[in-house]
Amino acid sequence: MPLAERLQSLFVALAALAGLAAGLLLPVGPAAEHVVLPALLLMLTAVFVQMDTARVGEVRRAKTLVAVSLALNFVFTPALAWALGAGLLGGEPDLRIGLLLLLVTPCTDWYLVFTAMARGHTGIAAALLPVNLVLQLLLLPVYVLLLGGRAAMVDGATLAESVLLVLVVPLVLALVLRWASNRFMGARLRERYVDGAASRLVLPLLYTAVLAMFAWQARTVLAHLGDLLALLLPLAAFFVVLPLAAVGLSRLLRLPDDQKVTLTMAVTARNSPIALAIAVAAFPDRPLIAVALVVGPLVELPVLALLAQLVRAPAPRPGPVPRG
Repeated sequence: MPLAERLQSLFVALAALAGLAAGLLLPVGPAAEHVVLPALLLMLTAVFVQMDTARVGEVRRAKTLVAVSLALNFVFTPALAWALGAGLLGGEPDLRIGLLLLLVTPCTDWYLVFTAMARGHTGIAAALLPVNLVLQLLLLPVYVLLLGGRAAMVDGATLAESVLLVLVVPLVLALVLRWASNRFMGARLRERYVDGAASRLVLPLLYTAVLAMFAWQARTVLAHLGDLLALLLPLAAFFVVLPLAAVGLSRLLRLPDDQKVTLTMAVTARNSPIALAIAVAAFPDRPLIAVALVVGPLVELPVLALLAQLVRAPAPRPGPVPRG
């Protein structure tokens, strides 16, 4: 795992602190506002360019894992997110929506890295990615409107338009770029100049968006610092319950070790960049929702790194040495 990815939580925190300092000391807020959404859209395009939809067929090799993953991600997790928000953030509607947006969006990028680190089945993990992406695109407006209740206070059409802007536009751009690269480039050039460039751009664009977000909303963050700390308890509860549920079900269903790893990572990792982009587009006048989403990766990434050690599959046994 590259050093930049291992230190992602640290870099996100440093970008947030740099943005806060810039926003409090310099008059950059209005300019920073216009950087956030374009940076996130470009980042998602770079993420989607690397997605290989041809691997979707591999989900047929692990129907039990796929069924459990979908049930945990799209039935159990939304219910848990609602319960955590209602029980622990009842008086903070913006934080409730931020928590809901974060928890109901399964990860479509870095969980693959942690799956590989823990010797999980990366083929099935990659095959789950487009399935998770399409389902969250379809279901996210439903979750926010049904589970958000009065805290959401957003028109359904506005929310749907924001989801389309944030997910569909980058996805279409990525598919066009991938089609063009497949048609006009060889495999080596495509890997170097398309996939390679896209993978190198994701993290810098995320840090840019976080820095700009905090520079734009520096005074909001300062005024609500105590409220943001209130997110730590529901996030901690989520990142304990989901791994335990995944490991428990894996043992109950007797899944192979590599599939146990894959299930644990697929249902624990969240899609904070997509949730952040949707929050910026759908709730432009409620910045605390978007700011709250940046707290998620600061908790999530260390948890995933720890899980990669705790649920690590045994190394494959070497085969017999041939004689002769």
